[in-house]
Formats: sequence, structure tokens, C-alpha cells
Amino acid sequence: MERNPSFLKSKYADFHTSPEIATVASRTEAKTGKKVSEKPEARIQNYLDYLKDSLGLPDESRDTEQQPHRFEADDRTRTEKLTRFKSVLHDKYVIKPEQIPDAYFALQQRIAREQGHGDIEITPDMRAQHAEVVIADQSGSLDNWTDYLASPDAIYPDWLKYWAMRSILGMGAYDKEKKVFEKRSKDTVKPFPDIDREALAYVLDAMEKKYSDSREHGPYQTEDEYTQQEQWRELLKGENFAKLYAYAIEKVTPASKDQLSTTAGEWIKYPKGSDHMPLVQSLQGHGTGWCTAGESTAKTQLQNGDFYVYYSMNQKGQAVIPRAAIRMQENSIAEVRGIAAEQNLDSHIGGVVQQKLTEFPDGKVYEQKNQDMKDLTALESKIKAEKQLTREDLIFLYEIDKPIQGFGYQKDPRIEELRKTRKDVNFDACLIFNCLPEQIAHNEQEVNEKTKAYIGPLFTNIFKKLGHLENIFTTFPEGKIKKETITTGGKTKEQLKEEMQKQKIQVYSGAEFLMDSKDFSTTAESEQADFARLTVKDLFNDSNTHTTDEIYAKAQQLGLELCQSQDGPNYRLHYKDQPNGEWTLMGMKQISGAGRDPDVFVLDRVGGGLRLDGYWASPGDEWDSDRQFVFRLSKYES
Repeated sequence: MERNPSFLKSKYADFHTSPEIATVASRTEAKTGKKVSEKPEARIQNYLDYLKDSLGLPDESRDTEQQPHRFEADDRTRTEKLTRFKSVLHDKYVIKPEQIPDAYFALQQRIAREQGHGDIEITPDMRAQHAEVVIADQSGSLDNWTDYLASPDAIYPDWLKYWAMRSILGMGAYDKEKKVFEKRSKDTVKPFPDIDREALAYVLDAMEKKYSDSREHGPYQTEDEYTQQEQWRELLKGENFAKLYAYAIEKVTPASKDQLSTTAGEWIKYPKGSDHMPLVQSLQGHGTGWCTAGESTAKTQLQNGDFYVYYSMNQKGQAVIPRAAIRMQENSIAEVRGIAAEQNLDSHIGGVVQQKLTEFPDGKVYEQKNQDMKDLTALESKIKAEKQLTREDLIFLYEIDKPIQGFGYQKDPRIEELRKTRKDVNFDACLIFNCLPEQIAHNEQEVNEKTKAYIGPLFTNIFKKLGHLENIFTTFPEGKIKKETITTGGKTKEQLKEEMQKQKIQVYSGAEFLMDSKDFSTTAESEQADFARLTVKDLFNDSNTHTTDEIYAKAQQLGLELCQSQDGPNYRLHYKDQPNGEWTLMGMKQISGAGRDPDVFVLDRVGGGLRLDGYWASPGDEWDSDRQFVFRLSKYES
């Protein structure tokens, strides 16, 4: 049941008269010219429609062929809407520096003393640093919920999304002994609760069933094990999200380490369009963390493609422990998931998955990810055994040549954990660059003819002075300036479009509009051109926002130049290993876009798919410090 404002009206008595409801109603009236009904359910539904616009996904039934520009423009602005929505939540619910209690800083002093640092003084700068960490943790944990509820995986009605999100905002830390969530206070320094997708699906599916019009199995009489237990039925009556979520977290327990070491088992295929319940029932109670354990999600995913699950043997020799999944979108692999942290493959199952991937036409795309996970596991074992790492090991661990790719939503947490075991990063850098400490420059004054690497702030004409160096970092190892030589030019716009189509690169209407513009041009001859990919923070050595004009001027001061219009599609064709979720702008002379705003090409990767789009970049637009740009390296005569 998609529309259920009555639930929220009964759950939150004054909700329909709240300021947020009134504000959204006023916006709707101003936009449509029609009065929003004073009936509580109508005003609540109007608010839910607003949330759907801020958090929801495009309508799957929309006719994109008839109105592609309109709908893709909607897709392009959705990110901005979501960003604004997050900002509102941060402002209202994330702790402010002045709200952090003195007891928190007293605790930091006690911890420092117990660690042998003596009686330290909490200076204003230290308070600010601690506050920054607390705020970042809270913001990040809250964003995890917002991002998931706005993702294609969260196939739940808007009223349930609102109920879950509003509940989370009032929940504090999880007490593992009492198995309850503490009530959140304004001065708590704890992050918001972790998101467990399977536990969330467990709760929201049960609530959706309870209020379903069909009531296929009766209100509390489904074959689902959720509602077969008296305790769960009582919790459902109370409709307290915190208690339901705590119960679900405890119920979905991951497989034991002994069980994970066993990889013998079998792959089961759940065909597209088949009954989703066998898949759901095989996953529930195993703590996979996959949202597919929820009935609504599983049903939708099976409508779009086949689903493969590998089950390893339990102690009885039954292949029932889910270890890995391959989800198809029509005939292509949409995602590969494991049961380790952030849905990465666990350390034992990589070979099984790699063998299976060879059966798919596009399985090679995942081979590098699987190899990286295998190499990372071997490196983890080597470090635990206190064995000395080789130069090649360090190049891999610090991601000098390429990023370590995994199958999870986020970067594999083991990378940061293993880096923290390294006690002398400067020594590692010397080994990686095969040089002496004095051959690594940290500022312009230290640069000389013996310099083999640079780690420090960028300076005027640095790329002219150090253009011969492969390794230029603003910070090590995160701040590497990615320099690449690619072939650009020599193809018409039609050939570029055809090549991107062959490589299954999604070209959005914004990019189509730019390529069809009179200001877009290609050269008849191809050339080898050098490019640098770097962040705004790299350019300015600060964490401030900077305008497009400031960024372009700074890049040129450092020895970079603007890209040609043809470089956007050509760089997209070259940059195939872009990390999932990355969003990169081409530093180029703007072209008037579909909305007549100054636009540039933008490259991103979402759900494993490479995309090219256009995005507005007016001279005065401000960009966050982590925003990434691509520029050309200026050519200098030798």
C-alpha cells in the first residue's frame, strides 16, 4: 500500500499541523496555484509527495523515449535536491560544536593519560579538532540512511521511509547487553545508528504487510518466520521502530568464522520473473546484510533479471549458508555482493565467485575486483604474520598505481586498517619511490636535480618544473595527482557516440546536448595529450569552497590548461576504472547547455555503470574541496 497518511496521522498526533507540513503546503500552493486541502491526511500526503521528490527515484513507468530531456534533467537535479535535503538534516539534527559537553573532552584527557601521554591540556584548537571529528561521524552516519532510502534498493512506501527516518533521528547508541537503542539527546556525541539493510528490510516488510490491503496471509498469519513468534507480534503491535530494529539486528546473526572457512557448496539460480519467496526465505536469518532479504526488494529485483546465490555447506552438509550473490539487470551483471563488511566478498569465497564470473559475457569487468580482493587478503595474512612487505606490496597497499577495487558499496575497510599498522610511512614512501629521504621534496625550495618524488603543496608552474616526475602528491598517499596520457581527437562526434554505445557507456541528454552544440568541435587528427586529475583541495591546499573561475585560474597558474571540448568524451572512453560513486568534472571552456546555463562534461560511475553527462559550471558557482577536475598538462619546449 503506497499511500498511507493515516498511519502517520495516528502515529504523530500533531504531525499535520506541524511547521514542516505547513511550509511544504505553502510551496505546493505557490507552485500549482491550487489550495492544499485542510484535511490531515491530504496535508500529510502532500508532504510525503514532497519527500518523494527529494528522496525518491524516477517513475519506472515514465516514457523516457517521448520526453528524454525532461526526465534526464530530473535525474541530473536529483543529486542537488538530495544534497539540500541532507544539509537541512545536518543543520537540525547533527550536534554543533558548542553543544558538545565538557564530559566528552574530560574523557579524551583520561584516555590520553591511560595511554601514557600524561596530563594533556585540551586547547581551543584541540576542541575544534575533536568537534570536527564528532560532527563528521554524525553527518556521515546520517547520510548513510538518507543515501540508502533514496537508492533503487530501498523499494518501500514513502510513509514507511518517513517513519524509519524520523525514528532514527531520535535513536542513540545501541546497548548490546540490554539489546536496546538509547534515546538520543541533543548533546550526544555518538553517531546515528548503523544501517543494517537486512534488519531494516525485516522491519519494513513486516510493517508493510500489517497495513497491506491484500492481507494475503492475514494480518499476523503469514508463513514468514517474522510473525510466527509471539515476541515479534507484540512488538509489531507497539509499532516502535527502535524496538523492532533492535530485535531484527539480534535475529539476523552472521555465519560463524568456522562456517566461513568452508567453501564447498552450490550456486542456485533464481530466474527472472520467478517467485521471489524462495530467495527471500533462503536469505533471512543469515545476516548477509543484503536488502534482497526483504520481500519487496527481492520481488522487484527478480522482475528485472536473474539472481544467483552461492550457498556453502553447514555442519549437516546442507548448502544453505548464503555467501555471495550475482544480480543481473536483463542480460548484464548489475552487482556482485558478499557477506563481509560493506557487502564485500569474504576472504575465503573469492575463487568460487571468480570461476562463476567466467560464465557471463561481461564477467571480465569483475575479474580485476576479484583479484584485488584476493591480493588484499593475502597481504592481510602477511601483515598478521609480521612478515616484511615488498615494494610491490606497498605499491598495492597505498594504491600508487591504481585503486583497490572491491564489490561493496564502500571502500574495503581493511585498506585503512592495514595502513594503520605501518609505523613509518616516510620509510614506506622511500621504498616505493626507490629513493633516499632527501630525494623526496616537500616544498619548492627542496626541489633539485636529484628529486625523485614530491609530497607537499602545489606551487606556481609546478607541472613545468616537475613535469618529468611520475609521483607528485599533495599528501601521501591520498593526495596523488593522477597524470595520464590518452589519445584524443581523430573521431567525429558520431564516432564518439557510437564508441560509447559499444562500450555500454550511458550518455545522458546533458552530454548529448553539449556534443550537438555548435561550440563542440573535434579534430581530424588524433594526438597524445597529457591530463591531470586532481581535487579543489589539491589546487588550493585548503578545505574551503572555490568558484569555477578561481579553480580555472589556479590550475593555469600551476601549469595546467583547459581541456578541449572533444576531451570530455575521449577521456570518458579512456577512464574505464573509475571508482563507483566518483563524480568528476572536465575543466573546459563552458558550453551553453540545455537550460542555457554554462555547462561542462561530467564523468561518473553509478552501480558499476560508466556515464557521461553535462553539468552547469557558471563562473561564480562554488565547489567543495573534494570535488575533482580534469585539466590538460601544458606543453613545454624542452
